[in-house]
Amino acid sequence: MKLISWNVNGLRACMQKGFMDFFNETDADVFCLQETKLQEGQLDLDLQGYYQYWNYAEKKGYSGTALFTKKEPLNVTYGIGVDEHDHEGRVITAEFEDYYVVTVYTPNSQRELARLEYRMQWEADFLSYINGLNANKPVIFCGDLNVAHQEIDLKNPKSNHHSAGFSDEERASFNRVLENGYVDTFRYFYPDVTGIYSWWSYMFKAREKNAGWRIDYFVVSESLKEHLVDAKIHTDIMGSDHCPVELEIKW
Repeated sequence: MKLISWNVNGLRACMQKGFMDFFNETDADVFCLQETKLQEGQLDLDLQGYYQYWNYAEKKGYSGTALFTKKEPLNVTYGIGVDEHDHEGRVITAEFEDYYVVTVYTPNSQRELARLEYRMQWEADFLSYINGLNANKPVIFCGDLNVAHQEIDLKNPKSNHHSAGFSDEERASFNRVLENGYVDTFRYFYPDVTGIYSWWSYMFKAREKNAGWRIDYFVVSESLKEHLVDAKIHTDIMGSDHCPVELEIKW
């Protein structure tokens, strides 16, 4: 089973930059998107063989997630059940017989960590949400988590120590996720690899210089470790300032 996650930074723009070529070529069983920046009715996507689920932000041209799956879920829910968080289209949960798949676009703490306090509340509430799911059956959650966990997860850790996405608080929150019984699948397979990132700023020729950050993840319940086959980061795929990430799992 192949799962793909991609922050497309505006799906309509990404459609003009090869999105469908990658979508068709990868032939994923589940394909998750973040930052679609769409409202309902703005894009009619013909994906034969896939069920489509969309969560739109109330604010136009902002945030948004989508989940496409070949197998019809038993149930699909939107948001995490906390009104403070559920107006920005950030989460879709698809329930299958033996597991949940969650696509998530974690809020950015913003310049000078202006939204860090809100972000910390989100982190606590999202962890509570996935723990509630995990009490029922294993969870696979993926997306742009807006945090580089370790120093090897970004090119310039020292100069970014207090930047959004690499603050002590955000990294500690990701530690708590792992301590609650979840696995960062890329680091499970490649614990020491460096120079592999999933996001690059559009400024300063960052992608050309590979001055990036690994902030896009597949994270799974520890009970799924024996089912993991591989995790990949498709650094060669353009179309967004993020590249797609992949998880292969067997049942």
